[in-house]
This record gives sequence, C-alpha cells and structure tokens, in this order.
Amino acid sequence: MTLPDAPLSPAGADRTFQVDLRGLVDLLSHHLYSSPRVYLRELLQNAVDALTARHGLEPAAPADAFGIRLYADGSVVRVEDDGVGLTEADVHTFLATIGRSSKRTDRIAEQRADFIGQFGIGLLSCFLVADEIHVVSRSARTPDAPAVEWRGRGDGSYTVRTLRASARPRPGTTVTLTPRADAGEWTRPAQVHALARHFGSLLRHPVTFEDGTGGSGSGGAAVNPEPAPWARAHPTPGARSRALAAYGEEVFGFKPLDTIELDLPAVGLKGIACVLPEAVPAGRRHGHRVHVKGMLLSERAEEILPEWAFFVRCVVDAESLRPTASRESLYEDDTLAAVRDALAERLRAWIARAAASDPDLLARFLQAHHLAVKSLAVHDDEILRMLLPWLPFETTDGHTTLDEFARTHRTVLVTSSVEEFRQVAAIASAAGLGVVNGGYTYDRELVHRLPEIRPEVNVADLDPATLTAHLDPVDRETELAAAAYLARARDALAVFDCDVALRTFQPASAPALLVDSREARHERTRSQLAREQEGSLWGDILGALRQEAPRAQLILNQLNPLVRTAVAIDEPELARTSAEALYGQAALLSRRPLRPAESSLINRSFLDLLAHALRKDS
Repeated sequence: MTLPDAPLSPAGADRTFQVDLRGLVDLLSHHLYSSPRVYLRELLQNAVDALTARHGLEPAAPADAFGIRLYADGSVVRVEDDGVGLTEADVHTFLATIGRSSKRTDRIAEQRADFIGQFGIGLLSCFLVADEIHVVSRSARTPDAPAVEWRGRGDGSYTVRTLRASARPRPGTTVTLTPRADAGEWTRPAQVHALARHFGSLLRHPVTFEDGTGGSGSGGAAVNPEPAPWARAHPTPGARSRALAAYGEEVFGFKPLDTIELDLPAVGLKGIACVLPEAVPAGRRHGHRVHVKGMLLSERAEEILPEWAFFVRCVVDAESLRPTASRESLYEDDTLAAVRDALAERLRAWIARAAASDPDLLARFLQAHHLAVKSLAVHDDEILRMLLPWLPFETTDGHTTLDEFARTHRTVLVTSSVEEFRQVAAIASAAGLGVVNGGYTYDRELVHRLPEIRPEVNVADLDPATLTAHLDPVDRETELAAAAYLARARDALAVFDCDVALRTFQPASAPALLVDSREARHERTRSQLAREQEGSLWGDILGALRQEAPRAQLILNQLNPLVRTAVAIDEPELARTSAEALYGQAALLSRRPLRPAESSLINRSFLDLLAHALRKDS
C-alpha cells in the first residue's frame, strides 16, 4: 500500500505584516511628501475633517461655532479642534492602524466626498518633526464620553489611557508635538504661523494662532480672517474685478493683464485665472494653486489646465477633485479630465469676449501671447475663425497681421522654414511678392487655413521656381560676355551641387541669391551616402529611396557693381575665388547652418582674395 506524500509541515496560520515604523517614516519623508512642512497641513486637514463630521452631527450649529486653534512657542506645537473627536475604540482602530481612516468607515461612507483626507496616513507625517505624538480627544458622538489620551512613538509603540472628563471639557481633539532639535526650521512660532496661513488661508472654519506671548490677544491671531475674494460680496462689478486682480497679484507676484473668474458648480470649483502680462517660452507650463475644500493642495498643479493654456496662472478651490495619497497633486480621473475641459472652455470664452468687445485688451493679449493662441487655433476652429486674421506673422511687409497682409496680397506664398524665408525675403519684397515666414511653430499650417476666413485669398507654398520666374533675364550680349566666368563658377561650385545663373533683380545692393531648400539638401546628402556605400545593404536601401534632387542655384545680380566687375575677370583662379566668395556670402545671408565644407570655402576664398589684393598693391 502506497501512502500519499505527507506535507512537510502543517498548514500555517494566517499572519500579519510587521511594519518598521522608522522605515515607513523615512519612506514618507523622502518619497511621499515633498518637505517636512507638510506635517502642519496634515494636522490642519485632520482638524477640518473632524469639524466637518461634527457639523454632520449638529447641522443646526452656526458655521463658525466650531474652530481650530494653533499654538507654538518653540518648545511645543499644538493643534486643537472642536471636531467630532474619538472614543477609546476609535483611538485603537484609527490612530494605531496605518492606512485605516475614520473617513472610510461604514457609518460615514456616504459622506466621504465631504472630507479632504481618506488614506489614514496623515498623522504619520508628524514623525518628520517629532519623535512622539500626543493626542487627547473626546468624542461628540457619545454623551458623557471620557477623554482619551494616545501617545505614539517613532519606534512603533503607543499607549492609550482614559482620562477624567475634566482633562477635555468639550468634544474635540488636541494634538501636541515636542519638536526634535533638527526640526526647528519647521516648528518655530513664526514658521508655524506662516505655514498655517500658507496652507489654510482659504479654509471655511475659523483658524487662530497663538505664540505664547499674548501679543495677539486672548483669542489669537486669525489665520484666515477673510473668505476667498470670489466668495465675498462686492458693491460693484468693477470693485469685484479689482479685488480679484489684487488677490492674483498678491498670490503670484505680478499684476495680471486681466483676471478670468472661474466657476464650475457641478464640482464645486471657484477661483480665478490670471493672464500673464508678458510672454512665456513655448511649452513652459506654470504651476497652479489648487485648494481642495479650502486646504492648499499644490502650488504646482499643471494638470488642472491643458498644455496650450500657458498664458494664465490659476488659483482655484474645489470640492470634488481627488487628491493623491500625498495630497500634493491631483488624482487623474474622469472628473479631473472634465474639469480641465470645462476650464479650457472658460478661457476660450474669455478670448471670444475680448475679441468681440475689447480690442485694446485683445491687442495687448496677442502681443504677449500670440504663440499660445496659435497653438490653440490649430485645433480649435472657433478660435481660428475669430482670431486668425488678427494674429501677427513675419512677412515680406514686416511683422503684421494676416488681415493687413491679405489686403495688399491676394496671393500669399508661405515658406517651409525660417532660413528659406530669410533667403528670399528681400528679393521677393522687391519683386512685389507676398511671402509669409512659415518656419515658426504652427505658422505654416495656420497660413494655409486663411482661405477658410478670407475666401478671396489664395495661399501656396513658395516654390523656388516661383521666385526665379520673377527675376529678369539679362540680354544676350551680356550673357555671352559672362559665359566664361559662369562656366568657371559652376565648376568651382560643383562640389555643392550648385548651378550658377545671371539675372537682374532688386535690390541692386544684393550681389547674389542662393536658392536652396532644406528638402533638396537632405536629398543630395542621401544621394551622396548612397554613392559612397554603393554595393552595401545600406547603400541599396538609400538608392531605392533616392530621387532626382534639385540642384541649388546661385543667382548673380547683374545690377550689382561687384557682380559686373566679377563676371569680367579673365584670370581663371581669381574668377574661381570670386565665385566661391559670392557663394559664401549668399550662404551666410541665408542664415542656415553651414556645412564644414562651406565654412572652409568661406575662409579660403577670403584669404585668397586678401592675398590677391596684397600682391596687386605691391
């Protein structure tokens, strides 16, 4: 008889994880929280949530019946609230169990949206500045409940004892910290007061601060003496607008170009967006100040607005946005996405109102933030139709709006790069061509959409052939006289795949024009690589992709005195050197990056011409 294999050991009993509290505190301080200063925010948040629960028990009580009192004298930091308090069972359940939050219990699960914190780890942040947390609490849920004392230490141990009711005559909670010596930066009285104002200036419950000197009176100094400016009554719309602008200047340190009031009742969001008075680099996203139920969550919340809205900075207070566990950023969910879309719509509406009723404000706004509006117009047809004619562009008529430019040019040509525009701008302007620099971000795409707003205007990409067609040919005798020079010039510039032609064009001060597109240069580079690696796999691939690349053209201006002198040169070497110098000067004027061979050519031709001049003088 074969017996089944017996287990090596009996089934083990369920066990619980052991938590190294010191290691956990180190994890919080270095990875979850950005700074030890958040300990005060967590204490304030716990106090606010306790007051919220107390109001749930006593809804008839006045809004200012219960409050929060802070005390710091350099030796202790104390936070006291008139909130719902804790029983002895609550203390064991919630203060001694990491991750257990009273805001997640069944009895108030339906009220979770009313609370800021829901993760049950906030109290641990106090270990960032102190080795012991002392809590005395009395519950408002149980009549005649005794006071309960809880002492938690950084080594993971704690004690609980019941006190006489006289130890805490009224319901609520007092948290006392004895700061460590290395935490003085965050626990000095002035710093505690500053942190309280920083985090709690918009809290809806009264918060006071005392430093033990008695200088603020028996009631302490008010941390949040006034509600948010958008929550106050103002005598006139103008007074309200000035108050919001003054608040924005106080918070952000700049005088807003304008303030946009934000109000999303569906999520309980109110606040303002301050329009920056000066341009900011494209793509730089400023952080926004986000409060959740009055408590400052973050000063760097980028996710509240879309990327294109970098021309504003916002301060908002919301009810329904979810903070992350660190309560220093927002949880990315459908609600946040909807809020972001709704706020974007408010910014679009402000732009529309400025365009319709305040042209001076619109002009100042576009002067500073035209790039932001261009990025928006690319994807927003309404903004495109509204503002495209008023956006500034670089053109052959200077920096002007498309509306002004289209009045004098029914055919608008647009370049594909900045260097192409710089190559042709002077000549195209003299020839009467209307060219827009399409090399900047969004510009080419937007100019091509101009006919959607101005159907009478034609837009086309600038073709080098279009420009050269407007250059006048020289007469036959001049062409024949210059034939030998042109042949030597073509031979000298063959290494750059550059042809040479003689034309007349304005301005006469321009000796030469180099017509060469970026695409053509790339194609020539690819063809050269294919020739160098002929027979290899990579060379075969490049050969399959190879197209007939258009050659660059150096067009010499017969109206220029220097060119007329150059084409008459009989000495072969001097003719070659002058052609190289004219090519180098035209390449420099195009402002495109020079290839090493071109840099070498410019240096060599300059030195050769200098040597020739010195020999001639001697």
